[in-house]
Amino acid sequence: MDALPVVVVGFYGTQLDAGASPRRWEKWRPTVGLFQREDLLIQRLELLCERPSEVEILVQDVRRLSPETEVVVHACPLSDPWDFEEVYAAVHDWVHTRAFQPDDEELWVHITTGSHVIQICLFLLTEARFLPGKLLQTSPPRRGSPEPGFDLIDLDLARYDRIAKRFARDRAEGSALLKAGIPTLNADFNHMIDRISRVASASVEPILLTGPTGAGKSRLARAIYQLKRSARQLQGPLVEVNCATLRGDQAMGALFGHRRGAFTGA
Repeated sequence: MDALPVVVVGFYGTQLDAGASPRRWEKWRPTVGLFQREDLLIQRLELLCERPSEVEILVQDVRRLSPETEVVVHACPLSDPWDFEEVYAAVHDWVHTRAFQPDDEELWVHITTGSHVIQICLFLLTEARFLPGKLLQTSPPRRGSPEPGFDLIDLDLARYDRIAKRFARDRAEGSALLKAGIPTLNADFNHMIDRISRVASASVEPILLTGPTGAGKSRLARAIYQLKRSARQLQGPLVEVNCATLRGDQAMGALFGHRRGAFTGA
């Protein structure tokens, strides 16, 4: 079976890819470096940038190195390339204007250029299969090697799976902490504990535990505290208060603190 044509999607690197003088050929430019590899033929480059005029020299250099490559420039203006919401929305909207064909072409998403926020957004869109391809990381030529390095990461394969398993192991450790290390077999209980573990790990909001006396709310609260403390979400000791002893206006002061005259206006 013949290899599929390669299509690369990436952002123009305003720092790493820039250069207008003849000396630009003496430095590593990530996007240009893709076309300096003799063993790689890229059919099409989908290049996103702030303004098409800023990439004219880079496009000329790519066409000089690889006349067979089609270069498609897309204007993607960003008022703040470090604003996650703006970047994700812009790239997400752009992706939906493209009709990538994973059965007919192999898509590589270049994540070396652009701000860290741009790189994160490209990762998330690839992970969610909005960009149905592999991640591409490039690097400067190593000592003794004339060609820039590059590394393809298939999020569906083993190396990424090892990362995913680490997250799963961390979640399992959180659930085990809430269950005091007891491997219970009650499916409903395990499901509830898993949900509590996910919420406690991801949220900084207060958590309200309800149930009859003796159900174990205090024990579970201590375990949740330990879980959040181990995740560095909390500081200081756990303060236990018997709410049954609180009466009237004393409740607010005991739970949240107060200043003299706060409830009377004095």
